Amino acid sequence: MAKLDPADLRILRLLQAEGRLTNQELAERAGLSASHCWRRTRALEEAGLVQGYAARLDRRGLGLGVLAFVRVVIESHSAAEAHEFKAAVARLPAVVACYSVAGDADFLLQVVARNLDDYADFAMGTLRALPRIKEMQTTFVLKELKPPAGWPVPD
Repeated sequence: MAKLDPADLRILRLLQAEGRLTNQELAERAGLSASHCWRRTRALEEAGLVQGYAARLDRRGLGLGVLAFVRVVIESHSAAEAHEFKAAVARLPAVVACYSVAGDADFLLQVVARNLDDYADFAMGTLRALPRIKEMQTTFVLKELKPPAGWPVPD
């Protein structure tokens, strides 16, 4: 995608804050004509900057009272083993995000569970059973001070 201009950035900010805007509402708020806004939005989608539209849900309202980050070290660092781990993690709904990281761990997982007992069952029965895990360390979130709300779009 070519360099983003101010109109593209306004569209991205508006869509990230409120993805249910109609094209007409989006155009009005972005200061563009409806047809011009529609073309720019489609171009942003085709370029992969807009990857989809979704509602943000309240995890507690869904009964997911536990949020944890799990630091994982795998036995070796071959591409095949990392790929095998990644594929296994992708199949676990309780793992809501997974990152390959630098430092003293190989992966950082963000995990949700209904309660501590469910988390313990998941950690010991499912995560520990994943291929090539050498070490796991869990950090529980006590309070969400700033939950994810989107990416900062530059000015």
